[in-house]
Amino acid sequence: MIDIIAHQLAPIMFISVMALLLIGYPVAFTLAAGGLLFFVIGVEMSIFSNEIRLFWPLLGSHPERIYGVMYNDTLLAIPFFTFMGLILERSRMAEDLLDTIGQLFGPIRGGLAYAVVLVGALLAATTGVVAASVIAMGLISLPIMMRYGYDRSFATGTIAGAGTLAQVVPPSLVLIVMADQLGRSVGDMYVGALLPAAIIIGLYCLYVFGVTLAKPKWAPALPPEARTLGKGVISLLVMFALSVAIYFVGRIYFFADARFEVSVVWSAVIAVAFALTVSLINRYAKLGLISRLAEQVIIVLIPPLALIFLVLGTIFLGIATPTEGGAMGATGALVLAMLKGRMSVRVMRQALYSTTKLASFVMFILIGARVFGLTFYGINGNVWIEDLMLALPGGQIGFLIAVTIIVFILGCFLDFFEIAFILVPLLAPVAEKLEIDLIWFGIILGINLQTSFLTPPFGFALFYLRSIAPKAEWLDKVTNKVMPGVKTTEIYKGAIPYIVLQAIVIGLIIAFPRLVTHYKDEPVTVAPPPEPNAGGQQTPEQRQQPGNPMQLPPLNLGPSSSGSSGTGNGNGQSNSSTPGLQLPNLQLPPINTPGQSTPSSPPSEDPSQTGRGTGDATGNAAGSGVPAGLQLPDLQPLGAPQQNPSGQN
Repeated sequence: MIDIIAHQLAPIMFISVMALLLIGYPVAFTLAAGGLLFFVIGVEMSIFSNEIRLFWPLLGSHPERIYGVMYNDTLLAIPFFTFMGLILERSRMAEDLLDTIGQLFGPIRGGLAYAVVLVGALLAATTGVVAASVIAMGLISLPIMMRYGYDRSFATGTIAGAGTLAQVVPPSLVLIVMADQLGRSVGDMYVGALLPAAIIIGLYCLYVFGVTLAKPKWAPALPPEARTLGKGVISLLVMFALSVAIYFVGRIYFFADARFEVSVVWSAVIAVAFALTVSLINRYAKLGLISRLAEQVIIVLIPPLALIFLVLGTIFLGIATPTEGGAMGATGALVLAMLKGRMSVRVMRQALYSTTKLASFVMFILIGARVFGLTFYGINGNVWIEDLMLALPGGQIGFLIAVTIIVFILGCFLDFFEIAFILVPLLAPVAEKLEIDLIWFGIILGINLQTSFLTPPFGFALFYLRSIAPKAEWLDKVTNKVMPGVKTTEIYKGAIPYIVLQAIVIGLIIAFPRLVTHYKDEPVTVAPPPEPNAGGQQTPEQRQQPGNPMQLPPLNLGPSSSGSSGTGNGNGQSNSSTPGLQLPNLQLPPINTPGQSTPSSPPSEDPSQTGRGTGDATGNAAGSGVPAGLQLPDLQPLGAPQQNPSGQN
C-alpha cells in the first residue's frame, strides 16, 4: 500500500492542493503549506520509490529561490501598469471618454454600445486591469443606457465583455505574467496579441450591429435632446484629413532620409500636435474654426492615445523594455491627471494603496508557487503531467483543445494569477515537446482566461458588475423616472453571446496560428555586396552602402576559376563557384624533403585518376586539398634525437 502511495504521490499532491483552492482557502498559503507538507511526506517515502528525489538539505534552497523572485525585472511592470490604470481611473478619464464617444456615436442605433466597446479597448490599452474597466464603465454607462431604453441584458453583457478586453489588449497584466512564466519576451507577446485583440473588438462591434438590425428596440439612438455637443462630424473629418496630409508631408519632405521608425513617429507626432493645438486655440480663443464635437473629441482622445503610444510604441520600437514602458506610462498618467486638475493627495494615496495590495498579492502567490514547485518537481510531478498530456490523441490540436477546456473550467473558480503561476509552468514543457510556439500558446491561454472572466456563475467580471449595478428600483434624477433594478440572471444572460464570440476567436487562433506567429515575420535583409569598379577598388559611395557598414576596402582576391564547385586541381587552385569568395592561383613551388626528387612528369590527365582525393606518389592531390609537389617531411617521434644536416646527433 505504501509503495502504491509513493508511486502516485504526484497526482495525490496535485489533486489535494487544487481541491483546497477550489474550496476557497487562501492561494499563497495553500500552495506553500501543501508544498511543505508533501515535502515531508516525500522525504519519508523516498525509500519506497526511486522516482522521489527529495532530501532534507534541499529545504535550504528555498531562501535563494524566493530571493530570486525579488530580482525578476519583468514582474516590475505589474505595479507600474496597475498604478497607471488606477490614476487614470480615479482622474475620471473613463468618464470623459464615454461621454465624448457616446456623443459621437449617439445619432446611430447602438451608439452607446459602440462607445462602450471602443472605450473598453482604450481603457484596456491604458489600464490593463479588468476590475477598473468594468467598474468605471458600469458606473458611468449603465445608468445612461438604461435611461434611454437599452435592454438590460444587452447593456450589462456589453459592459462586462468590453471590460474583459484588458485581459488580452496590451499592456495586459495577463500577458506580462504569461511571458514571464513561459520564458518569452513580453514585447513578442504584445505583438502576437495585437491581431487577436483587434479581431475580438471587431466581433464585438459586429455583434452590436447585428443586434441593432435584429432587435432595434434593444439599442436605440440617443434622442436629439441628449446630444449636448450637437452636430459637427464633417468638421472632425476635415481635421482628420488635414492631420493625415501633414503626416505624409512630414514623411516625404522632412524625414525622407531618416530611418522608417523615426520617420513614422515624428511625422505622427507633428500631425497629432497640429490637431491638438488647433483644438485648444479654438476652445480658449473662441474662434469657431471647428465644431464643438470635433474640438471635444480631439481634446479628449489625444491624451490617452498619446499615453498608449508612450507605453506600447516605445516597447514595439525597441526604445524601452516593458518595465521601462510601464514606468513611463505611470509618469504620463500622473502628468495627465495634474494637467486636468484632478490630482490630489487622496487620489495618490488610494492608487498607491491598491497598487501595493495587488503587488503583494502577486508576490505571495509567487512565493507559494516556488515552494509548491520544488516539491512537485522533486516527486516527478512534471513527468506525470507530461505523460498525461502527451497521451492525449490529436497531437498539437488535441493538446490545445484539452488545455483550453481545463483552463476554462479552472478559470471559473481561480484567479488568472493562480492559474498562471501553478498550471502554466507545468504545461509549458509539454507544449515545447509538441513543438508548439509558446507565444501562440500564451495568447490562447490569455484569451481563455478572458473568457473565464465572463463565465457564470463565478466570472469575476460579472461579480464586479453585480457589485455596482442597482439591484432594486432607483430614481433617475435626469428624467425623474423610477427605473427597475438589474437582476443577476440578466447579467448572466447578457454575457453568453460574448463568451461565444471569444470561443470563436480561440478556435480561429488554434486553426490559424499565423494570427499570432506573425511576430516572427520581421525580415532580416542582407544587401548584396556592391560591384567593384574596373580597378578592383570601391568608391566612397559604394563603401557607404548598407552591405558595407564598416567601410572596409575590398579583399581583391582575384577572379574565380572555372570548374566544378568544391574541387581542387593539380596546381592547388580552388575551383569553388561561391560568389564573392574568389581565390587566386597560389602558384606554390614544389617542396621536397631530403632524399626525394621532384617528379619530372606532370600529373596524370586520366579522368579516372582525377578527383579521387588519394594523393598518390605522382603528386596529384586533387580532392585532398594538398597541391602537387607539396610533400611534408617525416615527423620524428617525441623525444627522438634530432639529426643535423651532416647526419650527426
